[in-house]
Amino acid sequence: MDLVRHLRYFIAVAEELHFGNAAIRLGMAQPPLSQRVKRLEEELGVRLFDRSARQVRLTETGRLLLGEAREIVSRVERLHELARQGEGAVLKVGVPPDLAATVLAALVAGFRETSPDVRLAPAEIWTADQVTALAEGTIDVGLVRHPVNAPGLRFGQLLVQAQGVLLAAADPLADVGEVHLADLAGRELLMPPKEGEPGWHAEVLAECRRQGFVPQQVHEGAGLGLVLAGAAVAFGPKVELPGLAWRPLLGSPIASRVSTAWRAVTVAATDFSAMAVRTLKESAGMTDEGAATARRVSRRPGMLA
Repeated sequence: MDLVRHLRYFIAVAEELHFGNAAIRLGMAQPPLSQRVKRLEEELGVRLFDRSARQVRLTETGRLLLGEAREIVSRVERLHELARQGEGAVLKVGVPPDLAATVLAALVAGFRETSPDVRLAPAEIWTADQVTALAEGTIDVGLVRHPVNAPGLRFGQLLVQAQGVLLAAADPLADVGEVHLADLAGRELLMPPKEGEPGWHAEVLAECRRQGFVPQQVHEGAGLGLVLAGAAVAFGPKVELPGLAWRPLLGSPIASRVSTAWRAVTVAATDFSAMAVRTLKESAGMTDEGAATARRVSRRPGMLA
């Protein structure tokens, strides 16, 4: 068990005296928060809260431990700060694990050019985990996929990337010009983990159902092995890999919306955000949200381009 992380959860609930409010503050769902506080109680062998349908109260033991918990977390944060000072300025950035390697390389190179005195330290983590990491201070800025429900976060400019369908090269649809979502009926779908990308997961599946594609099964992961094997299809930007085909979707119904996100405003975070917008437009073909929306509307079936 990560004791310091669990102590942060305990402190948030102790200060809010409400699991729902504490979960919002931490940028996570309430059930996992309740489970982690319970695990801390089991680890310590004490009851920290009296819970009822109406209220949450600290036990006497909880009140005694709260000050110590704050002191421990504060000392650990100070250790991290001293370590960062010792190795020079570092900006810890969260990026989606399915971000193309070429795009990540462009972000690193772009930041090195614009901020040569700050070292970029990227970590591959999904959006939901980035929200938690931002709340805990384990990363400084994130590159998140929307929709994101995280009060307290600041977001950079929203960018949009149209998604096509990734198929095995032998799939009959690999030879058509544009694929309608309904044409994918009967196939299985590969998506990022629901727990890591809950907003994107729900949004994509709702659009698929609306247009007549209900996947026989939804697989979760970042690799394309199932697609290459012809066992599933996936949505994503255009890529070129042996054995893989990418086709545009009619009307561009699936689009990934991303932005930077941070809590503490720092020069390094805002510099990274501005650089990321430029780099994602240049290296990933992303566009401003307004322009992308107008383009999707003009390409809907039955409308004049």
